[in-house]
Amino acid sequence: MAALNLTLTAWQETVFKDPCRFKVVAAGRRTGKSYLSAVSLIVNALNGKDGKVFYVAPTQGMARDILWDLLFDLAGDIIEASNVNNLTITLAGNNTIYLKGADRPDTLRGVSLKYLVLDEAAFMKPDVWESILRPALSDKKGSALFIGTPEGRNHFYDLYCGASSGVWPDWDAWTFCSRDNPYIDPAEIDHAEATLPRWAFVQEYMASFDAQGSEYFDPNEFQYYEKKPNSAGDFYIACDLAGFENDRGSKTKRRDNSAVAVVYVTDSGDWYVHDIKYGRWTLDETAETIFNAVAEYRPVSVGIEKGIAQQAVMGPLSDIMRRTHRTFRVELLSHGNQKKADRILWALQGRFEHGKIRIRRADWNPAFIDEASAFPSQLVHDDLLDAVSYVDQMAIIPYLSGDEMQDDWDPLDAEAGY
Repeated sequence: MAALNLTLTAWQETVFKDPCRFKVVAAGRRTGKSYLSAVSLIVNALNGKDGKVFYVAPTQGMARDILWDLLFDLAGDIIEASNVNNLTITLAGNNTIYLKGADRPDTLRGVSLKYLVLDEAAFMKPDVWESILRPALSDKKGSALFIGTPEGRNHFYDLYCGASSGVWPDWDAWTFCSRDNPYIDPAEIDHAEATLPRWAFVQEYMASFDAQGSEYFDPNEFQYYEKKPNSAGDFYIACDLAGFENDRGSKTKRRDNSAVAVVYVTDSGDWYVHDIKYGRWTLDETAETIFNAVAEYRPVSVGIEKGIAQQAVMGPLSDIMRRTHRTFRVELLSHGNQKKADRILWALQGRFEHGKIRIRRADWNPAFIDEASAFPSQLVHDDLLDAVSYVDQMAIIPYLSGDEMQDDWDPLDAEAGY
């Protein structure tokens, strides 16, 4: 059999030689994703006779355009047969590589796979992997490479986070940018950085999941504080409740968080976001979190967004009040027929721009900044922002003191009163 002469760049070699079973690679444009995919497919196809090897792109047309010619260039003399209609390439030893499209999921069913590449995985529906391709690897204990440029924080981001967390056994993840390809002129990348919108360059060339950035908030300009100011004012607690977890401890991956925001509002109208408690809690945990926050900060007002979640939590919250003999009134908050994004913008954007909101340095800051950085992306939660925005409905600021208020009306007739 003819010898293969396959060379890899430093980053490609790092991924290729890693022994883990499942690999997730976020890579910038022209980094060399297709080349690594082709090399991995050829080597794994030649490794034994059992099982099929699949290359899956978002569409079959993309699979053909990206990899068909490249496989011929690399495999060369060891190709024994090919079928351009079915997009199959058979190598020496009757080992076949199949090029498939994720847009035709039925063509991916009913096979036993020993190796799989999902290219531009961010642009595929998540159930292609979860319901079809993952089971296809089970009987052969096959392996997989997920590779592509990020597209916000969708299911590809979830895979990347899981693989890089160290919690998933036999998974690993990497990020490589276009500068990691030694064959691209650095001046070309510099030109792209200088002329493209920042989000486009960061996402497409730097392979960042956080590229888009907020259209409305600039977290770099947020102001912080360490201790509550001495200025006269009051605490307010606003709650944005999501669905509740069950008592068995299962966690729904994309469910919203519940958030309890504690904000100190001065008499001059400055907001100090003092604390935000957030998480995916059970009904009882939610009630306890709200009650404990009220006990700690003693706010002048407690608000909970009106709805099914509010109705559900009032029962256990009332039970805690009766048990502890400590009660407080709950103000029902309303979205006022506004979209959530509009409500958040109306309450927060102007205040942040004019330095009327400050944030206490605390461990919840990264989550808050993360939401603000991506707002109004639907791929990132906005629950902490929403909870803080509800304070706008609760805090009534006396901008004029009693001494400053004047009544300019004088009756024409003192006896008649008008």
